[in-house]
Amino acid sequence: MLHRPHHPVLDGTLCITGHHLIVSSCDKEPQELWLLHSNIDTVERRQQGMTGGTLWLKCKDLRILQLDVIGADQFAKVADTLEDLIRVEEPLLQYPFFYRAMYQILEDGWTAFMPESEFSRLVQPGDDWRISYVNKDYKVCPSYPSAVVVPKNIEDNDLIAIANFRQASRFPVLAYRHEGTAVLLRSGQPLITANGKRCKEDERLLNSVLARDKRGYIIDTRTQNLAQSAKLRGGGYEPELHYPNWRRVHKPIDRHHVLLDSLTKLMDGINDTSSGTDKWLSRLESSSWMNNIKETLNCACLVAQCLDQEGASVLVHDTDGMDSTLQVTSLAQIILNPDCRTVRGFEALIEREWIQGGHPFATRHARSCYTPSTQRSKINSPTFLLFLDCVCQIHHQFSCSFEFAENFLVMLFEHSYSSQFGTFLANNEGERRAMKAHERTASLWSFVNRPEVLPKYLNPMYEPNQRVIWPSVAPMSLQLWASVFLRWVVDQGPQEAAWTIVRELREKESSVRSQVARLRRQLQDLEREAVDVGILTPPATGEVEVA
Repeated sequence: MLHRPHHPVLDGTLCITGHHLIVSSCDKEPQELWLLHSNIDTVERRQQGMTGGTLWLKCKDLRILQLDVIGADQFAKVADTLEDLIRVEEPLLQYPFFYRAMYQILEDGWTAFMPESEFSRLVQPGDDWRISYVNKDYKVCPSYPSAVVVPKNIEDNDLIAIANFRQASRFPVLAYRHEGTAVLLRSGQPLITANGKRCKEDERLLNSVLARDKRGYIIDTRTQNLAQSAKLRGGGYEPELHYPNWRRVHKPIDRHHVLLDSLTKLMDGINDTSSGTDKWLSRLESSSWMNNIKETLNCACLVAQCLDQEGASVLVHDTDGMDSTLQVTSLAQIILNPDCRTVRGFEALIEREWIQGGHPFATRHARSCYTPSTQRSKINSPTFLLFLDCVCQIHHQFSCSFEFAENFLVMLFEHSYSSQFGTFLANNEGERRAMKAHERTASLWSFVNRPEVLPKYLNPMYEPNQRVIWPSVAPMSLQLWASVFLRWVVDQGPQEAAWTIVRELREKESSVRSQVARLRRQLQDLEREAVDVGILTPPATGEVEVA
């Protein structure tokens, strides 16, 4: 028997395939649950003698399923099989390589956001920037894409030298160009070490992006003490002596296992439905999840403020430039660039900053908050989930400025952890190329952008807003993302029904507006015909008069 949130108990047959757990009911009205093994974070078991036992399947989409299995032997076999299948780490055995799209692909998502076409907005003819293919074989920086945008006066040999001077070889690259000369760069930390190592090519690159008499900001998302101690481990930060035109600002943001611990505490509090109000609020605060949102948004707003209000260029980095760096650069673009608030623009942002930008999805999402802390790695982290949560906070405050609805963000969260598509596979573009993911798997964008699918992810309240939007980070302005964290505890049906009504009303309004416009045109045509046959006389004041 299967117990799942907001559904009646399902008494049926269990089938375990190489990629799915399937439960089918024996009732007249068939019901089925298809669950990818990759979505299961951990399996907890409790045997009840020879009669069988209960399995709790705790999933990466944050739901908890209870499966009652009859018979001690069957119970043990099911539990052992699931525990083996959810830990299959070989990428080529993952479901995306076996999934075959049963729909017509109108647009290949693998080629929809090619670097050359996306970078055409950043690089203009006669510009000070160029597209470099120094990483075409992914040997200079394994986590970078094959094409990056860098200053025109920096040669490829210089980039190789800078890569050797930056953590994970992530040399500074262009992420976004704001109005005027202000640019947004991202990179890994400099490998200063305790000996004060320097790289003149790196210094020249950063100085070359600044306009005459302009200063730039280096936003380091680590605490000053952590950045200082990084020197003892071979890292460090840019010293003012060698980067005199850059001002360093520390805006600490939690990463990796600290962030996963925060999510674990949050979900422990949410799943404890017996808690009173005071205890729940205390557990919410102690989880620090909302504080992580506040700090991340605060840092992104600072970056956007430097670019927009001061016209200053900004370089963002943490240690390796793969986590909080990408959160901040992406959020800053959403604040500043209205194109990133459209469906197409947001998809391009995810591709450019996260997928092609080298966020290690396979590593970060290998374990989630339900895996016991003793069994997960320090490099497992819900970095992307926190980013989507921050986007949702901005969405709540400027609900008419986004073309996509909140469920679009929920969908991205789910597919980033477990999916039939290959979009979020592996850790970087080089790994996906090596496994030929673009040839052997389907793209999420190919599915989502189909005319019959996309409308359900569109925001019925959307009104294009070309202005910069400044989100509030005050505690009363932030709210727990109910559509993700509370949906398996509190039924979200009423909210979804309300949005369905809103969508229907907007569709009706659009239809009525079209009808009114058509009737106005018909009226004008009839008035002209009446004037031509003499029934009406053309007015001097602009109004038609009866002859």
